[in-house]
Amino acid sequence: MSQYQLPPLPYDLSALEPVISAEIMNLHYNKHHAAYVANLNKALDQYSDANAKNDLPAMIALQSAIKFNGGGNINHSIFWTNLAPKNKGGGTPPNGPLAKAIDAGWGSLDKFIEDFSAKTVAIQGSGWGWLGYNKARKLLEIVTLSNQDPLSTTGLVPLLGIDVWEHAYYLQYKNVRPDYVKAIWGVVNWKNVAERYATVAEQYATAKP
Repeated sequence: MSQYQLPPLPYDLSALEPVISAEIMNLHYNKHHAAYVANLNKALDQYSDANAKNDLPAMIALQSAIKFNGGGNINHSIFWTNLAPKNKGGGTPPNGPLAKAIDAGWGSLDKFIEDFSAKTVAIQGSGWGWLGYNKARKLLEIVTLSNQDPLSTTGLVPLLGIDVWEHAYYLQYKNVRPDYVKAIWGVVNWKNVAERYATVAEQYATAKP
């Protein structure tokens, strides 16, 4: 069975400072994300062995580890590309079709950020705030999920995710999650989000509900 690999980070560990410190990036990427990848591979190997032995109880028991660590890998792989240094366009507002879709749903980018931030800050415990594309309704939705549950489990296509696990911000923002969420908009890679939106919108433009 092929092994999942930690995807390369698209910028230096210090590139998102002062919004996200190099220390946080090092721990988040090299420790936490790397651990999700390693534990996913371990769980998949165990699942393969259990499958070969037709050990259904063991296969069922491994589902939670696969979902948690697989989700952690999926979510973080999107998250790193959703961010960019300020000198590489981080924080530059979107334009074109994505901007029009946001205006259609929320009235303005500021209103969207306000809504997204409020819902994401309010997550109890650990989780993620997501902007997703509803394939059937052909519109954007804000969804929050607990732990490392991937947005794909809801049927939505992920466009933008913000990690609000404490490891994503505690060393720098302590327990003040709202300050972290407010600051991270300054390094959101709207170009990446727009590209994701354009791809999925085109794919489902003529699809029937």
